[in-house]
Amino acid sequence: MRLSPLKAARRLGFTLLELMIVLVLMGIMSAMIIPELRGTFENALLRSSSREMISVFNTAYSRAVSVNQTHRVRLDLANARYYVEAEVPGVSGEFIPVQGVNGSEGKLDNRIQITILDQMEIPADNNEQAESFSFGNTAPDLERGDTITFYPDGTADRREVHLQDREGFRLALQINPVTARVRIVEMARK
Repeated sequence: MRLSPLKAARRLGFTLLELMIVLVLMGIMSAMIIPELRGTFENALLRSSSREMISVFNTAYSRAVSVNQTHRVRLDLANARYYVEAEVPGVSGEFIPVQGVNGSEGKLDNRIQITILDQMEIPADNNEQAESFSFGNTAPDLERGDTITFYPDGTADRREVHLQDREGFRLALQINPVTARVRIVEMARK
């Protein structure tokens, strides 16, 4: 039995009820997916901030080695800013901001909480390689505060920088005092 062309044309389309059901299903799926995207944005923000910090540390390290001058990264947590500073030649312990170098200063994202641990606060199992070496320039200095110093011989202060987003996800940036390399460690959620 063949259908007339008019009836066949009507059967090829969708009814209003079918379209409404599809729209309701799409709305339900969107409501389930959108909250998950927020976590992805927070995670991307945390990882982006960690990459930015690593870039700043690498800038200070490479400048210290290439110009044979002690450099440090100062984190101004109150104003959410960071600066790369160079030691004033001939004046031990006095630093001035580095000028004209890309990435030598910038703004920290205020949605990321940053904590700096010095050598005495870092748990012993976090950096086994650094535990076995002892250099004079890795001794804790309470006056340093929120700074990480990089030395001309390629070493650095043993520090750990913790970054935490608003969701409680955390990353630790561990600075090896022997090589001045930064290692990213995912920490348990708070």
